[in-house]
Amino acid sequence: MALTLEYSITSLKVKDEVNADGETLPNAVVQTYWKVVGTDNGGNTSDWAGATPFTAANVPAGSFTAFEDLEESTVVGWVQAIVDGDSGYKQHITDQLQRQIDEDLVEERAMPWAEDVTPPLPADAPGAEDPAPAEGGE
Repeated sequence: MALTLEYSITSLKVKDEVNADGETLPNAVVQTYWKVVGTDNGGNTSDWAGATPFTAANVPAGSFTAFEDLEESTVVGWVQAIVDGDSGYKQHITDQLQRQIDEDLVEERAMPWAEDVTPPLPADAPGAEDPAPAEGGE
């Protein structure tokens, strides 16, 4: 069953980084933390958290986006490019999402032929009835 994936960014780490041209790029994103929610055709969902490092070492100053100008969709695009670029990693994520959905759909039930087998409360538990006195004893 195919999953629809929706990514969101949960946290970023930045530092000033010098690119290959020797220019300092202030507050370059060097670490992302993200979440992806997988939804199956039945509307069942599960989520996966990930972290992806980045470097601005090969980013020309003219192509660099200042931290304050970043939008979530841009950073999500960076993460998706990494995930989609590694088919094994993407398959691992979708397998884990599907496994979680499958586990969530399983429920434990009492056997239809069994009587109510609710265990009695321990004698000293609140709400437990006082034990009946032994026969012939006081």
